[in-house]
This record gives sequence, structure tokens and C-alpha cells, in this order.
Amino acid sequence: QVQLVESGGGLVQAGESLRLSCAVSGGIGIINAMGWYRQAPGKQRELVAVISSGDIPNYADSVKGRFTISRDNAKNTVNLQMSSLKPEDTAVYYCKVVLQVLRLKYDYWGQGTQVTVSL
Repeated sequence: QVQLVESGGGLVQAGESLRLSCAVSGGIGIINAMGWYRQAPGKQRELVAVISSGDIPNYADSVKGRFTISRDNAKNTVNLQMSSLKPEDTAVYYCKVVLQVLRLKYDYWGQGTQVTVSL
């Protein structure tokens, strides 16, 4: 029923920028927090950025000052603007949203999109 469609991944060189988008459809409840996670080869999945329903963002220390998360409630989308990309940013990036139905909250994940940063 609920579907998260990610787009914007690709191959770029160090220092360049990339913008990821995630569109949510099919949900019955209200979208609360939205965020981005990533998993690099041989690493555990980690939080990159999250934005609350009140548009308050939080970032991992490794991306502060370089990445910007935003949301468009009218379009049910969350975006991640990535600037000054580094090779260590290479990972599969996953979109996650929290949907609220009555008093219950549920997590939904996207399929992931590959971001590769070359030297």
C-alpha cells in the first residue's frame, strides 16, 4: 500500500553536488518524521539526516554544513541536497518515513539509491 520512490542517485566527482528525492504515496495516515540513511560497503546503516513534522532538521556530524534536508508536505516528498561530496559519502542511500495512524506509528523504507563519489 505505502510506497516510497527514491530518485537522484548517481555518479559524481568529489566536490560536486547531488540532490536526492523521495516521494511517498498510498499512505492513509499522517506523515511525521522523514529522513535519510545510508549504508556504505562493509559498514552498518547510519542516519544521515532527519526532519521533523515541524521542519526541524538534524544531521550526522559527518555531513553537517554540506547536506541539507527539506520536505514538501504538499507533495509528500523529502529531499536531500548534498554538496561538496567526498568519496566517503559513497553509499546506498535509503529514505525513511514515519506514518501515524490514530495513535500508532509505523516506519516505511525506500528501496535505496546508489550514490558514488569518485576522485
